[in-house]
Amino acid sequence: MIAVEQLTKRYGRHTAVDDVSFHCEPGTVTGFLGPNGAGKSTTMRMICGLTPPTSGFATVAGRPYQQLPNPGRTVGVLLDASAQHAGRTGRETLAVAAATMGIHSRAVGEVLDRVGLGESAARRRVRAYSLGMRQRLGLAHALLGEPQVLVLDEPANGLDPEGIFWMRGLLRDFADRGGTVLLSSHLLREVEAVADRLVVIGGGRIVAQGGKDELLAGTGTLVRARDRLALRGALEQAGLPVSNGTDGLLVGADSEAVGLAAAAAGVALTELRPASAGGLEQLFLTLTAEAGGHPTVAPPDASRSTATGATAQPTEETVR
Repeated sequence: MIAVEQLTKRYGRHTAVDDVSFHCEPGTVTGFLGPNGAGKSTTMRMICGLTPPTSGFATVAGRPYQQLPNPGRTVGVLLDASAQHAGRTGRETLAVAAATMGIHSRAVGEVLDRVGLGESAARRRVRAYSLGMRQRLGLAHALLGEPQVLVLDEPANGLDPEGIFWMRGLLRDFADRGGTVLLSSHLLREVEAVADRLVVIGGGRIVAQGGKDELLAGTGTLVRARDRLALRGALEQAGLPVSNGTDGLLVGADSEAVGLAAAAAGVALTELRPASAGGLEQLFLTLTAEAGGHPTVAPPDASRSTATGATAQPTEETVR
């Protein structure tokens, strides 16, 4: 289980994460979503002990990460697949991790097979790996200690469609066997396919959280008109939050309010329906449009230390 309680991170007068609280329960995959600079990576770094919070706290399996006696045996972490020693082979990378965690060396070959890195790939230097291979190696590192919890930041970057499908099955199987997964990703359709719960962050604050089905059932309204600019003006004049969707305008209000605003402005509508039919993408766009604000940017001297069992993030919120 992951428990995040009122986490806040400030850099001088700038607030990167503001009073964030959520829980990730065993047996579930939690999708952690937000636009670039929303505070996702900083939050995950605080969970994993890489960035000290200004206030609040986070625990994994009931303890702060720093107090776990052997972190890699409790929580598998992948925050950046590029933060690996380029001169080591894949097998050497995991052998060092296994020795650090006190794990028998035979586990290295088993986990390499599990993530689809065969003997040939295992003998290659990491510098020769593609991004997709580095992601698989990072996942192997996270799984090596047979942890109860996985914390993964954009783990599907660089994977081909087959690899993404494989990862979805791996995470679903991990959760179905009682594990806890916190997953950050910009691949919204993949998150929608695997997640049980969603936490959406914008401008450093939680804008929505809950069961996936519950949130998708109340995502606002999608509306279209031949005169899109006139429609948008009418909605903004009525004080309704509006954002651009892939199929029209997304409005953070019910269909009746949207229809009345359009009628009052004399705008003829060509489509008006609940946005839930558009799935997670429309939910994401609606919620982050309502949140507003500006991306958070951490200063260049922010903490970049690593922790045992974690693959560290090389940059701060400018990455995501």
